[in-house]
Amino acid sequence: MQLSEVVLRPVITEQSVAGLDEKKYTFEVDRRANKTHIKQAVEAMFEGVKVKKVNTINVDGKAKRMGRYAGFTRKYKKAVVTLTAESKDIELFANEAE
Repeated sequence: MQLSEVVLRPVITEQSVAGLDEKKYTFEVDRRANKTHIKQAVEAMFEGVKVKKVNTINVDGKAKRMGRYAGFTRKYKKAVVTLTAESKDIELFANEAE
């Protein structure tokens, strides 16, 4: 697995945006990736970023119904990446802030 395939997209929720003040960033990652892969991928993708800690969560799919048809939403893996104090911030919304 290549480092560019590990981090898929940022997770934008109320809770994840509240964690930005504490230098905690939430990403959806490949389900096969471990904490070491995630740390290496984040440090390679963003310049001047030093990862302190990585927490991972396997999110199960929710049961959903559409009329008489029942199924599940997709499963995915989520990673909360904490940066060191001297690390640069990750600019997720650089274009929208201007």
